Amino acid sequence: MKFEKITRFFRDVRSEMKCVSWPTKTDLKEGTLVVIIMSAIVAIFLSLVDFGFTKIVELIF
Repeated sequence: MKFEKITRFFRDVRSEMKCVSWPTKTDLKEGTLVVIIMSAIVAIFLSLVDFGFTKIVELIF
């Protein structure tokens, strides 16, 4: 019984994977580049905010 369910599960997975619309290499590269750039921008922004709050706290205490 369990073996049949496992077999059916993997058969269904294979069937669904054939229906997936996979990105092209160009789309994948562009998406990856956007994620890397946005991650860098957010990291720089958060570093600046952290630095600013640290200076404010140092002035108070």
